[in-house]
Amino acid sequence: MDQLTNRFKQALQSGQPQIGLWLGLCSSYSAEILAGTGFDWLLIDGEHAPNDISSILNQLQAIASYPSQPVVRPPWNDPVIIKQLLDIGAQTLLIPMIQNAEQAREAVRATRYPPEGIRGVGSALARASRWNRIPDYLTRANEEICVLIQVETREALNNLSEILTVDGVDGVFIGPADLSTDMGYHGNPQHPEVKAAIEQAIRQITTAGKAAGILMTNIEAAEHYLDLGVQFIAVGVDIILLTGAVNALATHFGKGLENNESPLSNAAY
Repeated sequence: MDQLTNRFKQALQSGQPQIGLWLGLCSSYSAEILAGTGFDWLLIDGEHAPNDISSILNQLQAIASYPSQPVVRPPWNDPVIIKQLLDIGAQTLLIPMIQNAEQAREAVRATRYPPEGIRGVGSALARASRWNRIPDYLTRANEEICVLIQVETREALNNLSEILTVDGVDGVFIGPADLSTDMGYHGNPQHPEVKAAIEQAIRQITTAGKAAGILMTNIEAAEHYLDLGVQFIAVGVDIILLTGAVNALATHFGKGLENNESPLSNAAY
């Protein structure tokens, strides 16, 4: 069994659009349920969900026997946390809040063994190498890591052309929620100015030969971005789907709270 080839990275390189789902429930049980739904990738969120290394490990283990590929978002562009995530078996990372090319280079270097990077060698203790049972892990690991960086501010968009020149960056993910807030349109990623900025970034990313990504739970908007060339897109969030369904059910039976409003239409991280 090939436990090292990164199938998500292969799919991006082949140009196949990858449809994903965001996981914020921090549960291996719910992660396994969602892994059986057929989505191409599942994002385990360590930035805005209360995940830690142990809970992320549990979810990686729960997803492992399913075709869905895990992507992990660390809380920050921190080489120590990145090293731990790689050692527990994460191969695709979505690094948040990258503002410039130097930060992008730091993210890539954190995922590579020397001399290409600064990742420490601890494969004998690591699930990633199956505790040294993958004989060529140390020689192949670098090429199988997929680095996705997140641009989500006006500063990052202004530096996008330089960011796209960084070797080892496989894809660039646009964060609509932070971007819309940074542009002064809180909670409104559908604002015309925000949409124009996103569309320009998508064109710039794809022209540079990188994979463009986004999270957009508005179905029409998601399909629009796919038509523009987005290659990996999350179209739902487990917490939002659960909240929306439960609120609707409670309201149907007269048990809904006054403040219960479905967040489904404009949700984007």
